[in-house]
Amino acid sequence: MLRSLATAVLLTLVLGSGCTGSLQTAPTTAIPASTPSIPSEPPPSAMREFRGAWIATVANIDWPSEAGLDTGTQQAELRHMLDQAAALGLNAVVFQVRPMADALYRSDLEPWSSYLTGQQGGDPGYDPLAFAIEEAHGRGMELHAWFNPFRAGHPTTEGAYDSLHVQVSQPDWVVEYGNLHWMDPGIPEARDHSLAVMMDVVRRYDVDGIHLDDYFYPYPANDSLGQAIPFPDDPSWQASGYEGDRADWRRDNVNRFVSDLYGTVKAERPEVKVGISPFGIWRPGHPEGIEGFDQYEGLYADARLWLQQGWVDYFTPQLYWALDSSGQPYGPLLDWWNEQNVLDRHLWPGNYASRIILEGSAYWEPEELLRQVRHTRNTPESDGNIHFSMKALMPGVGAHVLLRDSVYAEPALTPVTTWLGGTTPAVPRVAWEGMQLRISPREGEQPPRVWHLREWDGSRWQVRLIPGIERAVSYTDAPVIAVVSAVSALGIESPNAWALRRQAVE
Repeated sequence: MLRSLATAVLLTLVLGSGCTGSLQTAPTTAIPASTPSIPSEPPPSAMREFRGAWIATVANIDWPSEAGLDTGTQQAELRHMLDQAAALGLNAVVFQVRPMADALYRSDLEPWSSYLTGQQGGDPGYDPLAFAIEEAHGRGMELHAWFNPFRAGHPTTEGAYDSLHVQVSQPDWVVEYGNLHWMDPGIPEARDHSLAVMMDVVRRYDVDGIHLDDYFYPYPANDSLGQAIPFPDDPSWQASGYEGDRADWRRDNVNRFVSDLYGTVKAERPEVKVGISPFGIWRPGHPEGIEGFDQYEGLYADARLWLQQGWVDYFTPQLYWALDSSGQPYGPLLDWWNEQNVLDRHLWPGNYASRIILEGSAYWEPEELLRQVRHTRNTPESDGNIHFSMKALMPGVGAHVLLRDSVYAEPALTPVTTWLGGTTPAVPRVAWEGMQLRISPREGEQPPRVWHLREWDGSRWQVRLIPGIERAVSYTDAPVIAVVSAVSALGIESPNAWALRRQAVE
């Protein structure tokens, strides 16, 4: 085995410190007597697991910490948050860019969010989404843009609405419901507008994914007497001419939107992943013994249909209950959603990390998150988790160190998305220049999302993931062998390139 692997290395590696050429077949000369031991086993690979966290901007939950901070402070806060996400071992963030028909990016369709400056329409002096993408990709992390498709007003909003906001520009689309304002999903033009907003981001920004959460029709609200308030959509219902009951019509409005979004994104940029994180229970009794809110009737969200039809690339049911919950146990719910996943889309459940910073009966010990991640790993076809929210995963909170030093101690590549096409990256160019390992894509190749680096120190392998924008890895104690592959945004991996440092012959 030693001889065969050594020969394979010599046929594929780049020899010599100071070698600056492209990867070529090396001369099949004998290994110098002073060359340290060649490993008897091939290089390992990083595990495949989606490790994400939501960064919520509504009500300044995660970022920015408060409205009105100057540009430098906002950017420093976001850099720090992404630094900690990377240190934790995460490989993706889900960044909220449209909390309530507003924008955390430059848009001609909707106004700047008030959560940036304190005033809707106030220019923060930079483009937060563009900044977040650059910073996330610079750490080898995916960034998914998170949209609320129909919410148009939130009780934490202060100040007047901007003239570009739908409450001003299209007041007939918006209804008041409880303490919220909502775009009526039964109005085709309102759906078309939300779709246009999302596609504007798909076309102009290098996002890895488009993400919707559980808000389609709003969660039911009660009046002062505790009676349920009907959603005020009489005009759009009467104009629809729908043959069926109103509940079916509302579900059809949402289904059309979800289907149209998926199809339109794939027609424009097939590689952009579409994900939805619905309420974690489809309907009570599914599976048997499950109790709780009925999103099918309450939000008019037929989330099972979206998964079964393949209108998503990843599906993140919000399983915000403990493993031993009596009415909503994490494990049986995850198993049930797995059974519905007939097209084998990614299933990455959402976890309620914020319960470790809540108080009273809502509080969880951080170990609950650890157990949930392990349970997900042991569930077939579930290869990741997304945590709500990043605030609960920052240093000083128990979950950060616990996750970092246990389930997230080793790096992970995001899972391969096989059904979206994509090409296999070419073998990268690798060469030693003194104590630097130089890495670059082949001519005409786009930079990968990450470099998958394996280092052999003479006795053991170490796995590292390097952001794809990097072109060199510097060492004070360089490994004997470096093995590098390029991994695309869809998780597709190139063949390995080998680089062996030449040792002086005594």
